[in-house]
Amino acid sequence: MRFRAVPGHPIHRTTDPKGGTADTEPGPPGPLRRTTRRAVLLGGAVAAVAAAVGCGPSRSSGAATAAPSPASGKPAVQGRHALLMQVLAHPDDDLYFMNPDTQYAVAAGVPLVCVYVTAGEADGVNKIPGQPHPPADKAAYSSARHQGLRQSYAAQLGLPLFTPWNKSVAALPGGHLAEVNSLENEGRRVDLVHLNLAMHTPFGHMGVPALWRERGLALGTVVADGSPLSTVQSYDHDGLLDVLVGLFERYRPTLVHTLDPDPDIQHSDPVTRIHDSEQPGYSDHADHTAVASFTWAAMARWARTSAGGPPPFATVAFRGYYNHHWPDNLPPAVLRPKAAHLVPYGAAPHWECGNPAGCGDYNVGGERPLRNRKGWVRSTHYRYPGPRLALAEEADGRLTAYGVLGMRAVRWRETPEGTFGDAVDLGGGPLAPVLGAAALDDGRQLLFGLRLAAVEGRGGPDVREIVLLEQAARGGGFRAWTGLGNPEGDDDRGRRIGTPVAVTGRDGRVHLFVRNADHGVSTRVRGRDGRWSPWRDLGGGQIQDGLTAVVGSDGEVRVYAPGRDTVHQWTPDGPVTPGTSGTGSLPAPADAIAVSGDRLYYRPPASTSLIATDGPTVVFPGYGPVSAAGSYLLGRGVDGALRLLHDGRATRAVPARTTLDGPALRLTRRGPAAAGLSPDARPWLWRARRSGTGTGAGSSAQKV
Repeated sequence: MRFRAVPGHPIHRTTDPKGGTADTEPGPPGPLRRTTRRAVLLGGAVAAVAAAVGCGPSRSSGAATAAPSPASGKPAVQGRHALLMQVLAHPDDDLYFMNPDTQYAVAAGVPLVCVYVTAGEADGVNKIPGQPHPPADKAAYSSARHQGLRQSYAAQLGLPLFTPWNKSVAALPGGHLAEVNSLENEGRRVDLVHLNLAMHTPFGHMGVPALWRERGLALGTVVADGSPLSTVQSYDHDGLLDVLVGLFERYRPTLVHTLDPDPDIQHSDPVTRIHDSEQPGYSDHADHTAVASFTWAAMARWARTSAGGPPPFATVAFRGYYNHHWPDNLPPAVLRPKAAHLVPYGAAPHWECGNPAGCGDYNVGGERPLRNRKGWVRSTHYRYPGPRLALAEEADGRLTAYGVLGMRAVRWRETPEGTFGDAVDLGGGPLAPVLGAAALDDGRQLLFGLRLAAVEGRGGPDVREIVLLEQAARGGGFRAWTGLGNPEGDDDRGRRIGTPVAVTGRDGRVHLFVRNADHGVSTRVRGRDGRWSPWRDLGGGQIQDGLTAVVGSDGEVRVYAPGRDTVHQWTPDGPVTPGTSGTGSLPAPADAIAVSGDRLYYRPPASTSLIATDGPTVVFPGYGPVSAAGSYLLGRGVDGALRLLHDGRATRAVPARTTLDGPALRLTRRGPAAAGLSPDARPWLWRARRSGTGTGAGSSAQKV
């Protein structure tokens, strides 16, 4: 099969430090006019999704798009068995950006399916450090990167590096075929699915980014050496979307890992941008963004069209080259095992792996990922950070949890047995995976979501908006979803906003906050009469997403955020300078800030220690953000397991090692309670049994 030639001029390529190349001019003039440099980020998924959910713009006036999907009020579909599916642009995206999460899931026995959209062939040069570049051979370089993946995942399964894998061919929608490599050990299984779309074409186009943004294109595949596939195939926009939906339907994952569909605006200097392969103006590789856009489009279609209702899956989107621009958040005890998985992937030319085309991506491996100034491996950042469940305590003391399954909001209620019952659908989709929440004075719940209001692709609209679900009566049903718009004035900037957080002040007003496209904070305020103010930019800025909104002991509403240099703080009147006991700015944070009373807790960059302001030192070794409630702290140890700390005393394990990012902590009338989602897309609930000396032994957890 041949793919359609498009006339144009050659593109300029520079070395991709991951082993590929970077395009400095995206696209040809002529019959298909060259789009603007930002066009690679414009567009979204599938016309059917836009028709279902509306695609109007979302402006700073707070105007809403078409109404979000309504609640069915019916039980949501429940997962039967956990399965993690990752959709990647290149071989090694998972190792750089999604670990340690992936390795924890594999170690816990969760089956893994990795879908690699491109062949990873780049310019075909498998560079050996310190030696002259070999001749270009795209088929061999793609094969070598595939072999490196097999070696890395064999090691993660506890097998010798050169263990033979089963290679087969899978039939996919539209007559497409994919190479599948499978390996199993002691009940643990990994499938590597290679679609092998070309990263670059000889006709001046940027591969998958062009397929995403332009009409009338077809893109060929690369036949890797040693593959059971022997013919070139052709993909157009709809064909790739259909194949991804078909893979979701075939494997039915309960957890999906994706790349970042909406990377930050990042004005890197030209030298940094070229050497780091960042697309002009944004903090990621163009392939990452395009593949993530296709993936979120496919998930939205799968959720909308799946027989029996939206399938039960949770999502995690991971930042990519963003890691280079913000503080490192993995301490050595976590970083070293993560980097170690790149050693068998990078391999060495003298290895005898049995693959004549090569044993790995020779420019990656050994200590090189740790020495690389770009630092991608040194962090794992989430596109949508925050607790996976919003917890509310009902009048009878039981907990209700709100979260996102199948890109729709759902509700779980605690049973008399102390576990969560079946999920009930609340609609609102397609939603990002983290909800904000606040309770009104009368106990009614407000839920806030970041909605992918329109995802079109091929030059169509791509809109994000904040949406609201308001409870009609405490403990009862909900009213219709309403739109609260977007603080940004155009759709491209509007894609960069963060997940919403909210808090109710002592005067009964509700304050809503989101990170905006300038890396600052924007707000809307709901009065006691239920009316919302317009969006307002609070100024300040240069923060990561992961806001924390609280009411201080003085009754003042405050929002905290991690910046590059220090902790940033705002009140409804604007930014203020947080300090501790008058000593000035606080040390730089690596992740989100936890607040209990007027005390802040967070980890500094690349450290296992925990900073606690205005009080005695707290010893709580681990990594990532912590949650705070009263005198309790919840966070991850360096082994990834959750632990609870009480009054600075000994921690106790919370039995949910394989929980997703962002477990929730709430101090209830019965003591502290922790909750989160497991890889099987079911919630777990853990309550500590109180005793005279601390938290006591933990109660049983559900599906962990």
